[in-house]
Amino acid sequence: MRDRNFLVENNAKPIWHPMAHPAEMRAQPPRIVMKGEGVEVTDIDGKTVIDAVGGLWNVNLGYSCDPIKQAIADQLSALPYYSGFRGTSSGPSIELAYELTEWFKPEGMVRAFFTSGGSDSVETALRLARQYWKIKGQADRTKFLALKKGYHGTHFGGASVNGNANFRRNYEPMLPGVFHIPAPSTYRNPFNETDPAKLAQLCGATMEEEIAFQGADTIAALIMEPVLGAGGVIVPPDSFMKLAREICNRHGILMIADEVVTGFGRTGAWSGSRLWGVKPDMMTMAKAITSGYFPLGATLIGEQVAEAFEADTTTFGSIGHGYTYSGHPVGCAAGLAALAETRRLKLDENAAARGEDLARALAALKAKHALVGDVRGKGLMAALELVADRDSKKAADKKTMAKVADAAYEAGVMLRVSGNNLILSPPLILTSADVRRIAEGIDAGLSATG
Repeated sequence: MRDRNFLVENNAKPIWHPMAHPAEMRAQPPRIVMKGEGVEVTDIDGKTVIDAVGGLWNVNLGYSCDPIKQAIADQLSALPYYSGFRGTSSGPSIELAYELTEWFKPEGMVRAFFTSGGSDSVETALRLARQYWKIKGQADRTKFLALKKGYHGTHFGGASVNGNANFRRNYEPMLPGVFHIPAPSTYRNPFNETDPAKLAQLCGATMEEEIAFQGADTIAALIMEPVLGAGGVIVPPDSFMKLAREICNRHGILMIADEVVTGFGRTGAWSGSRLWGVKPDMMTMAKAITSGYFPLGATLIGEQVAEAFEADTTTFGSIGHGYTYSGHPVGCAAGLAALAETRRLKLDENAAARGEDLARALAALKAKHALVGDVRGKGLMAALELVADRDSKKAADKKTMAKVADAAYEAGVMLRVSGNNLILSPPLILTSADVRRIAEGIDAGLSATG
């Protein structure tokens, strides 16, 4: 690698960063992360901080998981790549598909389609949903329902079902036939309702109304995150996902659970669907499937959908979709090692326990700092929503958010800013001592605003 001066000089110049304005990055170059160990990362100046972002929701096993690194090295020596297109397969892809269907058998998953990441997995699920209805002779079922504030990646299909204008406005027109219902957020919702059970019913009624207006026989699927992540870690009422499943069943609509963030333990359960007691028709996976060590994703398929495809005798059942790196042998080897460690370390149980520690710590910060309007989370995914005024819920401005994040970094904690939210998604190997360090860093960040 070239020396420090070269990296600093060229930072944010030949590279455009995702989710950032190129001019802003050039004016204020991003931090250069050079090393990771355990739950910490070290920047180019040698400053080490605890990573409360977990890479990007995905480094569940931290940065020192030797079994994954060894599995990658061994597979590179044996077979660095081969196509998973029709006619060929690889040992690791066969084994990982088996492991995934066994892991998510309680959710009703029976097949796996491999992708390169979360956006790919969502795109696959949306396409398979439309194709399913063509197989079933209901070709009018092309529309999708989704939640406002939901996030489903960056492909045109995923961006279209996204419920946040930040990911849509500059790329419109989007995919036609996508309709959004209010997010079940007790802090901000159009009904001004704070009671979780009542809010679930109101959002469910809105969904029913939209289905009636569109015509149930024109809707292919509802896609939703069991806990909304990038939209601000919105934890729905306990009854909401089950209610949504019941509504889908009543109208013959498929349910796609976007588990890219919530899969493999982050909420304190192995999936968000399992957390809420729901069996979806498809699930999208990525991120923690390799703990971020290799780009890999999967769309998992339930029995009803699988049977329709596999029993088809027409051309409608032929899958004309896939990626060069679907079932990449190195990625699948990394996935097998990651899942083995995830299970061995019981990361779901640790996420649940440390999530309770984190919730208490964040509640104390809310009591101390008027800047914190709301605290919410489930397991080890959490958010602090910062406001200029608690009564009006006016969002804190961009300058304030940057000041908090910068001060927290100086105090030893890497945070992620999303709008007026501080997003927390640390590695699931976190200890109670790590939680205290994160809370102390956020406290320093909030205090820096005066």
